[in-house]
Amino acid sequence: MSTLDTLIRVNRWRLDEQRRQLGELERLAERLHGESLRLEQELASEQQVAGASHEAGLAYPAFARELIERRRKLAASLDEVEGRIASAREALAETFGEVKRHEIAAANRTKRERATAARKQGIAQDEIAMQMHRRRSAER
Repeated sequence: MSTLDTLIRVNRWRLDEQRRQLGELERLAERLHGESLRLEQELASEQQVAGASHEAGLAYPAFARELIERRRKLAASLDEVEGRIASAREALAETFGEVKRHEIAAANRTKRERATAARKQGIAQDEIAMQMHRRRSAER
């Protein structure tokens, strides 16, 4: 196995690992979006309860403050995850480009090796044909 083949294998492994990490980050972002929607639904539900009951209305401001803080933290987490997703996509694209460059180089090397082998085989066949021609010419 050549060095180029080893580079291809290692970079493909890195590419697979980066794809896996990107998938995990995207699933985390989906969970955070889901949590954000759940908070909004919880807020709407609590607003209805607070409007219907005087006792619940008294507890609503504390609940709302806590919910606003949770929403702020959730938004910050989502921003961080989206930044990490963007970085992961850039790294993935870079690694993919490396893999393709190495694969193209390996394909070109194989093509050159085949052309060289075909040329050597052609030269050997020409040599044999010339020897056969000389023998036939000498026998006449």
